Amino acid sequence: MTSSDFFKCIEAHFKNKLPFVTYRKPNENLLKARLQSTKDLHFTKNFVEKGFVFSPFDDIEQTILIPNEVSEVFSASYEPLSVIEDVQSNENISNEGARDFHINLVKQGVEAINSSGLKKVVLSRQEKVDVSNSNPIPIFKNLLNSYKSAFVYCWYHPKVGLWLGATPETLIKIEGNRFSIMALAGTQDYKGNLDVVWQNKEKQEQQFVTDFIVDNLKPSVENFKVSEVETVKAGNLVHLKTMISAQLKTDTPLKEVIKALHPTPAVCGLPKLLAKQFILKNENYNREFYTGFLGELNLETTIAPRSSKRNIENRAYSVTRNSTQLYVNLRCMQLKNQQAIIYVGGGITESSDAEMEWEETVSKSLVINSVL
Repeated sequence: MTSSDFFKCIEAHFKNKLPFVTYRKPNENLLKARLQSTKDLHFTKNFVEKGFVFSPFDDIEQTILIPNEVSEVFSASYEPLSVIEDVQSNENISNEGARDFHINLVKQGVEAINSSGLKKVVLSRQEKVDVSNSNPIPIFKNLLNSYKSAFVYCWYHPKVGLWLGATPETLIKIEGNRFSIMALAGTQDYKGNLDVVWQNKEKQEQQFVTDFIVDNLKPSVENFKVSEVETVKAGNLVHLKTMISAQLKTDTPLKEVIKALHPTPAVCGLPKLLAKQFILKNENYNREFYTGFLGELNLETTIAPRSSKRNIENRAYSVTRNSTQLYVNLRCMQLKNQQAIIYVGGGITESSDAEMEWEETVSKSLVINSVL
């Protein structure tokens, strides 16, 4: 299938108001799509099904599933272009006052950290941009062309809504009983190279995320490996990243692993329950699927064995395993009522400066705003 035919199928499905997801994994040129044949709303309870999941920030809410058995699955190759399509948007003035509110919110967060058991809290906000065209495909193409190293997606269900994003952060990847997790935190503007100086605030924020993952997964895994911290680029920003890998213990349910991780300190805070309560009480809006997660669930993948000069025959054999690849829903937007609702936030610690935290959200909004 050509990429042109691929996009035509997606647009026809969208016009018929049928659920679908289309996406491209980081640093790949393969577009994938799952087109659900009915308008039914499916959920996963135990993460044992096969399909594509879309989960909200608030983990007491249900995770939506586009199941394999009621979906048409196809793919196409797509080479990113340098061209950005015009989607005819203009900034909505309804965001006046957002700066003062967010700065006050950050100050409340710092005060709560200094006066309670809260160590870190991630605080966010919305920006609304008028969009004259309700077709999501031009925006999806712009995301594909702009963010080659991100997980780029367009997700739609008539009973839920329309979401797009280009997230740099992996929640978890599992193949068989091996898994890897990305701990991503800290933000600076990209200024042409990765040789940047990080302040103690960003280093502390990154260490919080790494320690949380290791501590919470210890009962379920063995053979931990934690990489060195490195600086990575995502759009016009740079972040601190650590990769954590391990082996799941026999019969560890995937639901148990996800429950231990989500929401991580990178999108919620520490301690998790205390931070989540502060967010739900004070942010003054519903995050919905922003800072939730999405991705492939329990799909079969074929893994070729390592080549060996001593055993050439084994090269002809391969192993089929279940693979789950989930991504944190960052750098995202919701298209609703002729508007693009953009979501941005940042991690707050005891040393956070409210004005600088506002500027960080502005930088992040520019990343996603650039495709409009």
